[in-house]
Amino acid sequence: MSREEYRKILEPYQGERKELIPVLQAVQNEFGYLPEESFAIIAEYLGAPESKIYGVATFYAQFHFSPRGKYIIRMCRGTACHVKGVSKAAEKMRDLLGISVGETTSDYKFTYEEVACIGACGLAPVMMINDRTYGKLTPDKIKEIIDSYYEPAEA
Repeated sequence: MSREEYRKILEPYQGERKELIPVLQAVQNEFGYLPEESFAIIAEYLGAPESKIYGVATFYAQFHFSPRGKYIIRMCRGTACHVKGVSKAAEKMRDLLGISVGETTSDYKFTYEEVACIGACGLAPVMMINDRTYGKLTPDKIKEIIDSYYEPAEA
């Protein structure tokens, strides 16, 4: 991406250091992650060291440094989900997608994450795909759910 394109993203901001997090959020909203070259451009724009920009970005879990999937899967690993057998569902998910925790499928369709708690313990084991919650998971149900995210083959 060119500096001109970055300028359009940064234009609404005043170039002050106090705007660092909103600037990082704006860049991530545009790309879906923070590209490596963005740190130097943001540092120059805010008049701050690149190491500070990178340090803040790596501190907060909301920022990502590689492209993510269209669908973000968050598998709950909380106590209730653990007791109800989330490990088997999580293993099936990793096998189906061919990725590990924190990875994205090569087609950029799915990113798989494991989280401490989703807050839906009554549905344990539970996961979310983007903003949709799926509960009472089993390995077979995982396959049905993932299959539902693929378009049916055209005849």
